[in-house]
Amino acid sequence: MSHKPHLSTPRGRGTAINPDNRFAPTRCEAYDDGWEQDVPPTRATEIRSETAKSVLTRNQSPDVGFDRSVNPYRGCEHGCIYCFARPSHAYWDMSPGIDFETRLIAKTNLAERLEQELSKPGYVPQPIALGVNTDAYQPIEREQQLTRQALEILLRFKHPVHIITKGSLVLRDLDLLVPLAEQKLVSVSVSLTTLDDELKRIMEPRAASPSARLRVLRTLHEAGVPVSVMCAPMIPMINDMELERMLEVAREAGARSAGYVLLRLPHEVATLFDEWLQEHFPLRAAHVMSLVRQSRGGKDYDSRFGSRMRGEGQFAQLLAQRFQLACRCLGYNRRDQNYGLDCTRFAPPGQQMSLI
Repeated sequence: MSHKPHLSTPRGRGTAINPDNRFAPTRCEAYDDGWEQDVPPTRATEIRSETAKSVLTRNQSPDVGFDRSVNPYRGCEHGCIYCFARPSHAYWDMSPGIDFETRLIAKTNLAERLEQELSKPGYVPQPIALGVNTDAYQPIEREQQLTRQALEILLRFKHPVHIITKGSLVLRDLDLLVPLAEQKLVSVSVSLTTLDDELKRIMEPRAASPSARLRVLRTLHEAGVPVSVMCAPMIPMINDMELERMLEVAREAGARSAGYVLLRLPHEVATLFDEWLQEHFPLRAAHVMSLVRQSRGGKDYDSRFGSRMRGEGQFAQLLAQRFQLACRCLGYNRRDQNYGLDCTRFAPPGQQMSLI
């Protein structure tokens, strides 16, 4: 009898599989006919260029504290197995699996388009979230420098920006972040998922190490850049037991506000995550998914506004209580809706000054 072959995940990647995206007109199913070799596929990172028509993405979700964002890249080399953005690769006829980690798209005209959009008559500034769908400081940013170009424009326009990252490359841009911070135009949120190096390696293979992320918090804080920590995602029986300790060490490193998100498994991510559990945590996989479903109304995922970030049920309620108690004990501030950023300084270069 034939069965699906198992492929172990190559070192440095989040998954070995490439499931069909949900828009594909046909489906392919691998099976083991006795000749298959259990050798994980190797895949070098491929970067494609995109000429974007627009780079400002509008958001109307009440679950997040921003209404616009900029994402320099599609796909993310960090390879986080749980990434909620993986399904977005289906819109480009690619798989949310290993394609998402290796077949990346860079918006090479980002600087030009961003400057044009910020210069439009009647544009009203609000904080731009930089790197929401995929990390703006993933490894390819080292050569592409699209994120740095965006920061240069935002500094020139005096436009507020909130950065979300788990990459240590953000420290490269201290020369831009410091003058932005001096004008209350920037804040940085560092995503901290675990303090266990081995868990980080299999869960977020090409993201910065836990110690490197704490160094980012410390360095930015000492430089006067406001920093917060985002414990996300919290995964039942995998990393949720680390919540209080992560909040503690982040506070010691300089974080002054904090947030968390319960694991989200939209569309194809559920399949990828289940495969990952079976490979790395086979003895607790069923328990993990049971707790996930208990927190999502019996399903792998509940996309409803108001519950998709926190979940519901006993486990989700307990997690929320633990987070709130830890924040009170550690002296974390309540996060401001606009991240404490100043929108009144906005001044497009060449704009005529008011005569009043």
